[in-house]
Amino acid sequence: MSRGRVAVLCRTAMFLLAVPAASRGQAPPAKSEDAKAAPTPEDAEKELFDLGVKASRASWVQENFITEDTEKVAADAGEVLNTASTRYAKEAHRFDGLKLVPELARKRLLLELATGFPAPDDPKAQKELAEILASLDGDYGKGKWCPEGEKGKCLDVTALEKLMAESRDPNELKRAWIGWHAIGTPMRQRYARMVELGNAGARELGYVDVGALWRSNYDMPPDDFAKEEDRLWEQLKPLYLSLHAYVRGQLRKKYGNDLVAANGPIPAYLLGDIWSQEWNNIYSLMDSPKPPQSYDLTKILQERKTDAPGMVKYGENFFLSLGFASLPATFWERSLFTKPADRDVVCHASAWDVDSKEDLRVKMCIQIREEDFRTIHHELGHNFYQRAYMNQPPLFQGSANDGFHEAVGDTIALSVTPEYLKKIGLIETVPPTSGRIDYLLQQALEKVAFLPFGLLVDKWRWEVFSGQVKPTDYNKAWWELRRKYQGVAPPVERTEADFDPGAKYHVPANVPYARYFLARVLQFQFHRALCKEAGFTGPLDRCSIYGNKAAGERLNQMLSMGQSRPWQEALEAMTGQKQMDATALSDYFAPLKAWLDEQNKAKGYAVGW
Repeated sequence: MSRGRVAVLCRTAMFLLAVPAASRGQAPPAKSEDAKAAPTPEDAEKELFDLGVKASRASWVQENFITEDTEKVAADAGEVLNTASTRYAKEAHRFDGLKLVPELARKRLLLELATGFPAPDDPKAQKELAEILASLDGDYGKGKWCPEGEKGKCLDVTALEKLMAESRDPNELKRAWIGWHAIGTPMRQRYARMVELGNAGARELGYVDVGALWRSNYDMPPDDFAKEEDRLWEQLKPLYLSLHAYVRGQLRKKYGNDLVAANGPIPAYLLGDIWSQEWNNIYSLMDSPKPPQSYDLTKILQERKTDAPGMVKYGENFFLSLGFASLPATFWERSLFTKPADRDVVCHASAWDVDSKEDLRVKMCIQIREEDFRTIHHELGHNFYQRAYMNQPPLFQGSANDGFHEAVGDTIALSVTPEYLKKIGLIETVPPTSGRIDYLLQQALEKVAFLPFGLLVDKWRWEVFSGQVKPTDYNKAWWELRRKYQGVAPPVERTEADFDPGAKYHVPANVPYARYFLARVLQFQFHRALCKEAGFTGPLDRCSIYGNKAAGERLNQMLSMGQSRPWQEALEAMTGQKQMDATALSDYFAPLKAWLDEQNKAKGYAVGW
């Protein structure tokens, strides 16, 4: 996840404040005493830049040293930042209806959308919103499950992720799932109030609610974006249904009919992940054909005594092989790679651009395992993207859309193939093509399994923001969407005394989630285009662009555009296409889809729930 826009958002107003009236087709206004006292564009730029850096640093400290004091510091900085960004976003409305030159029109639009979660005009409401946002983020970071009867043994999210990944005891998994989801309950009332305040701010900006504001970030009308997501999902749904049916059948074989029904949703706690969003941790339960030269990357990394910085070095070296420059020395000095033993931190992996210059960082509680090896490649994708667009004007210092930022690192992770691992000396032999189905299944348990979850998180929030879902039905609506799209169900009955969305970082942290669904689609489009640029002609699942400077140059061309042009043009620069296209993902997994359908038919596994 990228945390690089904080400083940028607070430097944007100067672009519109600086526009001469003549360039807007208007006569310059006569100077008045008030006008003489007004801040200059240079004053605005300096003020907003300083606010942005302060807010970014305060947020970094709060997530790395979670205390009441740091939450207050972050809340105060966030309040000033959010108030200033909202104020300047409203200033952008001065130019509604005017015909601006294209570059200026884009800056006006981006400025209006830059607030993310706008504060109302009322100072008391601004302060209240800032405090709620900081407290929800802090609650998640401090969240723990303390098993009853095991005094002194409390598990944070990192320890719980490990337990869910490795345990095959259904009773232990159920207890852990229930214990972690309890952290959301105290958030419920504050979250509902946050929605009220954000919607009030959004309406002051001319949007019906926060959801409409978020959906307006994609160079198309809000309703059209929702339809675009639905179109992509319909392209991918058959592949997911085949995977779901196979996985459910395999889990029934492991846990029996009493726990896993033949035709119903899969119990959420049996999928190897605390949120059931990715299923790669239950790969060992699958009976796919294993190649004779298969490998266990987690075991290899651990046997080599690879440490956390060493894991990150592998990721940096990938980008160096494409022709990118080394990360700055401060990256290694200021990043957080491992969870401190003496304090609470927000362990959710994120990449930071603190000052929109060279202060790039990663915050991650790294575990020595394959999943984190790939995640590191993903997070560094954010950092190298952040640096690539630093020469753009500040308002254009962002990804073409937020899905692009997530997709870039995932594109690199798709190149973490056996061929790549052999080139860097982590394995000696590349498994034969006879193991292709097994490899694709491993990928699908992560990439394909995630698709409906990536879609539904924001569908839930859009319904909440619009008022379609009332606070009295938060949890009911959450599980209705999870059943509808994912085909998963909670291990025990959930009520409105619970607030299960709060157990997912991005909800209390107020991070839009559609980007992750888009990233799953875009990364395969990017991968296909870069492999073609590299001259690769074999199956896409065996392509790695590691070491290919031509592919690196093509990638950098798109990254350096930042947000200066609509995402459709950035996509065309990378792929030659102007529309997001799920066929690249479908084609990648086509051999697996055929195999899954054969297995489901032969084993009598029902499709659907």
